Amino acid sequence: MNLRFDEVTKAVNGTLAGRGDAEVQGYSIDTRTLNPGDLFFAVRGPRFDGHDFIQQAIEKKAAGVVVEDTGIAVSPGSNVVTVRSTVEALQNLARFVRRQWGGPIVGVTGSAGKTTTKEMIAAVLSRKFKVLRSIGNFNNEFGLPLCLLRIERSQTMAVLEMGMSAKGEIRALAAIAEPNEGVITNVNPVHLEFFDSIEGIAEAKAELLAGLVEPRVAYLNNDDPRVRAMARKFSGKVVTYGRESEATFRAHQVRDLGLGGTAFTVRHEGRDTDFVLPLLGQHNVSNAVAAIAVGIGHEIPWSDVRSAIAGIRPEKKRGEVVRFSEGFDVIDDSYNSNPKALTEMIRFVGKLEGYSRKIIVAGEMLELGASSAELHRDCGREAARSGAALIVGVQGEARSVLEGAREAGVEGERLKFASNSAEAGELLARTVRSGDVVLIKGSRGVKLEQVLASLRQTFSSVEA
Repeated sequence: MNLRFDEVTKAVNGTLAGRGDAEVQGYSIDTRTLNPGDLFFAVRGPRFDGHDFIQQAIEKKAAGVVVEDTGIAVSPGSNVVTVRSTVEALQNLARFVRRQWGGPIVGVTGSAGKTTTKEMIAAVLSRKFKVLRSIGNFNNEFGLPLCLLRIERSQTMAVLEMGMSAKGEIRALAAIAEPNEGVITNVNPVHLEFFDSIEGIAEAKAELLAGLVEPRVAYLNNDDPRVRAMARKFSGKVVTYGRESEATFRAHQVRDLGLGGTAFTVRHEGRDTDFVLPLLGQHNVSNAVAAIAVGIGHEIPWSDVRSAIAGIRPEKKRGEVVRFSEGFDVIDDSYNSNPKALTEMIRFVGKLEGYSRKIIVAGEMLELGASSAELHRDCGREAARSGAALIVGVQGEARSVLEGAREAGVEGERLKFASNSAEAGELLARTVRSGDVVLIKGSRGVKLEQVLASLRQTFSSVEA
């Protein structure tokens, strides 16, 4: 949505030096990705200060800059908006644009599956609407406003992911985006480093529902007792979905198709409809049913919803299957991890048929607080039950994964620890052979994509 500088200045309660009729064509907080015509917000972060890059932004032909300091030297003729806080200005402008646009917004949050669920919902809604979706997982106080600022007047719906690591963060994001509908996938023990309990995480996730504006519709995972409980405090419309409990939309007859994905049937108002989802693991079925519920709620024909689900493909590093000509396969789920998600993927690998060996590369799961060691050990016990021929723990607390597997009876020679991803990649390159399937999963900070990179340097991956 292109805006004039006088509109921007008023929306952010700033002071303009420059031409009020000059037009902004885009928005940026990073000069590395700034395009000519963008408005550059000089945001102060924990590791950088955008004010240090103002001249670079102007040299890259930014339309202008938003700054906090009136004393900063800027090239003559540049458009400069001075504000109290550039972060607040970014957020206030995003809220202004959201209100100018006025279309319905679906907010998505949860401990796991947010990005996948957001992508599925957007794919389903795109069968009827022109949809704005969050870029990747741009889901924080910077990313969400930047996504809103990408709204085009021709778009008729938006699906935005909302993440958090502390109480109050989702409330703040909802105040910016003013979503009409909210999807909550689950509440799991993640970010426990910043919370006293899982109940505290649930309360933080429920902030999305408190921030909904009319018509206020909540799509809740009925299989998760903490999510289910949120319905009691919500006065808007509640639509439930799930696999294991009675729900408005319930998946049943779930069948694994190996690396081909999952087949399942959805029952709604006494009607059964069959689906095939080309994503790995039965845990993704719940995410798909959430998307189905949103689509049907917006009167998209069941046939179109089925086609959209069948066309879903995994995001990079999120359950992507990489095949190698040397005869082994890798499941690249390296983008992130938490105990629930890792357990689900271990179970999936354990059920896979047609492989002579199964290898699990489990990276450390971060921000789990005082329960971290035991949560890692639980995953190790699950890895033992999967029958994995080799379990590799990578970095820090991943040693506890190996301890849990050892307690469950796995012999020491089947357990390996690597202090970092590069070391794990070298180990795996020496170990993997034809007939193997390898799961790679860990927290983002462990950078397990380096393991796959090592394999690609040594072997030949087969492009899909």
